[in-house]
Amino acid sequence: MATFSSVTQQHVLQALAEYDARGAQEFLDVYGFAPSDDRPLVHEGRSYDSRAVLGVAHRFATGRIATPEEVESGFDGAVTILRRRGFTVSEPFFGARRTAPATRTPRAPRAAGASRTPSRAVSTAPERTPSICPTCSMALPATGICDNCS
Repeated sequence: MATFSSVTQQHVLQALAEYDARGAQEFLDVYGFAPSDDRPLVHEGRSYDSRAVLGVAHRFATGRIATPEEVESGFDGAVTILRRRGFTVSEPFFGARRTAPATRTPRAPRAAGASRTPSRAVSTAPERTPSICPTCSMALPATGICDNCS
């Protein structure tokens, strides 16, 4: 089972660079992914197959590509991880929906001395890069000892 928590922004950028170098169809063919455009990853104005990019980014993070089935089974969580890493993943498009325009009721004006509630600060600290085993290039667990090479 693939876990995508070890995938960092750098791993996704590496996968995107390979996607650009190979071209979309060859990238999908090489890694065994079927084309999917329901939730594209958008980066620098270009659209990418988010499932295939995530599967290959998993390979850069752990040394093992995530299979299409593994990506699909954990895709909602994976989309959250991609978004937390600073990427835009579009919402699925199920056809044009016609809805009634939303009506808003005006709010009463605030009192002169009233203050807003403070919003939660967003951390701008850089993402921690996982340690890598020098022998097999796998991401090391928190113990720092490789499960494969120990």
